[in-house]
Amino acid sequence: MLRTRNHFLSIAVWCIGVHAACAQPQEAKALLDQIRTTLAGHAGTFAVAYKDAQTGEQILLHEREVFHAASTMKTPVMIEVFRKASAGQFKLTDSILIKNEFKSIVDGSPYSLHVADDSEPELYGKVGQRLPLYDVMYQMIIASSNLATNLIIEWVDARDVTHTMRTLGAMDIEVRRGVEDSKAFAKGLNNTVTAFDLMILFDQMARGKIVDAKACEQMMAILLDQKFNEIIPAKLPQGVKVAHKTGSIRGVQHDSGIVILPDGRRYSLVLLSKNLRDEPAAIEAMATVSRLIYDYANRAR
Repeated sequence: MLRTRNHFLSIAVWCIGVHAACAQPQEAKALLDQIRTTLAGHAGTFAVAYKDAQTGEQILLHEREVFHAASTMKTPVMIEVFRKASAGQFKLTDSILIKNEFKSIVDGSPYSLHVADDSEPELYGKVGQRLPLYDVMYQMIIASSNLATNLIIEWVDARDVTHTMRTLGAMDIEVRRGVEDSKAFAKGLNNTVTAFDLMILFDQMARGKIVDAKACEQMMAILLDQKFNEIIPAKLPQGVKVAHKTGSIRGVQHDSGIVILPDGRRYSLVLLSKNLRDEPAAIEAMATVSRLIYDYANRAR
């Protein structure tokens, strides 16, 4: 615990350029103190990455720490779908065959997903049918469907997803495989993210810089329909919109996205965690951090 807490105290604040927000270092210091106090009592490792889309101000905590991606990697997969569709490789209205057999990246052996382990069961009842690519991708994001995810990853190729991340400046995100590839998991071949890289993606999306402005608005519209809202949106006021993607496995709770204030201003926020002993308490604390950052971003300027 002592090691974790000492590591936690390593916090960085970056202000990009000369902005009004950067002229108030005491406000940023007070926010960091609040974040530290909120999270320090919880066993585990946390990362925070905030970026104001208007000023470029960043507040970073363990931003380069590598985390199991869980379902946060589904945002990079969606980005690759829009990139390839924009390049004319296919259309979002193209149909995709719904199946439940995939190949392990270790040896090509087949494996299937189990409906009981998925957060979206309805797609399993459509095996053998064809559905629009957009509809399958939509379920991958808003309901975090694992079956949809594997279908889409097979469609766009995980290696291409990672390559596109590099072109966007996300140098540490690794999308290697679909979900429930147990042989790959046993060998440590997992999808990984950092808070910094996810922040880069959402900041560019918030500013209309991924593919084009229209694609960014379409992706944000999907993310706004997210069904799981226990972390970033949980304690925010009505009228604040959050376009986001969550992720969780045992001991891991993530949320990442774009917060849209009523006046139209936007900021990116990524909250990652691992090695949690009390997940409900950690979720509550992370939601509190989200509110603290909202209050900071929405303060009088």
